[in-house]
Amino acid sequence: MGPRYRPKKKGNFIMKNSRRIKRMVGIATLAAITVVLQVISNYIKFGPVNITLALIPMVVGSILYGPLAGFGLGALMGVVILTAPDTALFWNFNPWITIVLCILKTGLAGLASGWIFKGLMQIKALKKFRFPVAVITATLIAPLINTGLFILGTSVLFRGLSTVVNGETIVLVPSAGGFGDAFAAALGFVILTNFLVEFAVSVLLSPSVIYLIRILFRNFNIGMNFNEGILDDTMPSNELKPSVQE
Repeated sequence: MGPRYRPKKKGNFIMKNSRRIKRMVGIATLAAITVVLQVISNYIKFGPVNITLALIPMVVGSILYGPLAGFGLGALMGVVILTAPDTALFWNFNPWITIVLCILKTGLAGLASGWIFKGLMQIKALKKFRFPVAVITATLIAPLINTGLFILGTSVLFRGLSTVVNGETIVLVPSAGGFGDAFAAALGFVILTNFLVEFAVSVLLSPSVIYLIRILFRNFNIGMNFNEGILDDTMPSNELKPSVQE
């Protein structure tokens, strides 16, 4: 006789499917929030500054659902950035480089946030401070990676490229390097100003991110993904524990 057929337990199958659906709903909700916040940022400016809050749901997603979810939310944010009026100038220089740079810089920012969170949560020396330190660091690393990759990508990929605006030839990044060109210098100033505002917003909102994630753990079962049970032994006894584990 051959081996006996043992059907899978129906309860486990239903639980896995339920968890998968909740995870999809959670990520989809964060994706919708990311799109709305970035669309608002695309068209609302204070002087030269675009104040974007879209990095926050991206970071929350990378913490709750892992680095790959953070990458996906960041890439989605980059797609929305491509529709911004300010991005139109970059399309004139090279549309393909613009697409790759916008999507990768925010996608990798989300990926890095997830990795940083997971890494810090495994440092036992931090004891009960692991969770807030990991969340705050993950929140602050996002604008650093986002702006850093944008500056690096612009400096390398757009070097020497030119376009004509109102009959005048404009070089985005002079071949000689630096910001010798007046336009390039003005662009550098805008990028730096946006970064400082973006970073300050992340600093101010990082405690709110901690509070939000704790509320989600305490009150909602949304298919959260913490690989290897990171929170099992890292959350203090008076802290909430995840309702769903890997």
